[in-house]
Amino acid sequence: MRTVEEHQAVVAALLPALPEEEVELGAAHNRVLARDVTARVALPGFDNSAMDGYAARWSEVTATPVRLPVADDVPAGRTDVRPLAVGTVQRIMTGAPLPEGADVVVPVELTDGGTEVVEIRDAPAAGTHLRAAGEDIAAGAVALTAGTPLGAAQLGLAAAVGARTLPVRRRPRVLVLSTGSELVEPGAPLLPGQIYESNSALLVAAVEDAGGTARRLHFVPDDVEQFLTTVRAELATADLLVTSGGVSAGAYEVVKDAFRELGTVEFVKVAMQPGGPQGAGTVDGVPVVTLPGNPVSSFVSFEVFVRPALRRALGHAAPGRLRAPATLTAPLRSPAGRRQFLRGRYDAGRVSQVGGPGSHLVAHLARANCLVVVPEDVTELPAGAQVDVVLIEGALQ
Repeated sequence: MRTVEEHQAVVAALLPALPEEEVELGAAHNRVLARDVTARVALPGFDNSAMDGYAARWSEVTATPVRLPVADDVPAGRTDVRPLAVGTVQRIMTGAPLPEGADVVVPVELTDGGTEVVEIRDAPAAGTHLRAAGEDIAAGAVALTAGTPLGAAQLGLAAAVGARTLPVRRRPRVLVLSTGSELVEPGAPLLPGQIYESNSALLVAAVEDAGGTARRLHFVPDDVEQFLTTVRAELATADLLVTSGGVSAGAYEVVKDAFRELGTVEFVKVAMQPGGPQGAGTVDGVPVVTLPGNPVSSFVSFEVFVRPALRRALGHAAPGRLRAPATLTAPLRSPAGRRQFLRGRYDAGRVSQVGGPGSHLVAHLARANCLVVVPEDVTELPAGAQVDVVLIEGALQ
């Protein structure tokens, strides 16, 4: 039986780093930076005011109250700021360039707001309310490092340092295929023994959440020839094929039967629950990961094996989910020799189990916001025990 870490390594090895491409800033949201980006300009690019007020020489405004002539107005965006004459102040707006000679900005709230002559009633310490050039980042410094996910703050910084395009990894193109003669499109009438197909909706969303683009193949019945025909007709456009179902030990396991004929996909048991039956390999040179068919097993297997592999191929510096220690609110039991991934609700350092361990309990999965990880050598834990939880996104609040 393969360990979780061993199978993670097998799946990760199937997916090399994706090729780099240059995209416009507006198209880089939620992508992953492929190379370091350096600042073309310093931030701030010039000494400027942090307040609306009056640029002054501190030595001339310490003996308050004091009245001084207002020699000029300096709005934000002005490019021809004159040096500060001795014995004067300049009215200045937030973000406006600081005139040469000024070493303090007196907030307008500490004055009478005069426009020709101003009375300064109190003065802050020298150097107050000034933003020094380069205090945020120096020109030529690394602004964003390779492997950084590009969210709102990162794109704002990229724009601020002058980047118009960014080098990112191409999104992985993933085919998603569910198998099973019992599966019916959601909304269609059900006959006895049939169920609505849900795994492809789950896995397509999971692929997109991980940063990839997913295309759902129409699920196929348990027929080896039809399965292989459907798969091979689509593989040329894919970086990865993810299947669900057809990998257990019983009869009519179409994925296992079809890929075993090719001899390029290995099927194993992994020491985990749910999600023990797994498969990984290639078909026509394209990476393939086969997941079990029960919805919870598919979800957990994707989280443990496929998601980190996709994110690593995208160049994420930290491809795994965030993890946190938590205190159990109730006791739990776990089978020996299997790493258990239980649905849980995490809140303020405490976690409670959601539903039982059954791999068919998809309603309980939808209410979970974490997976509680129980090691292979632990069979029971009391209330109050410390456990490791994997924080998953998209849970109901």
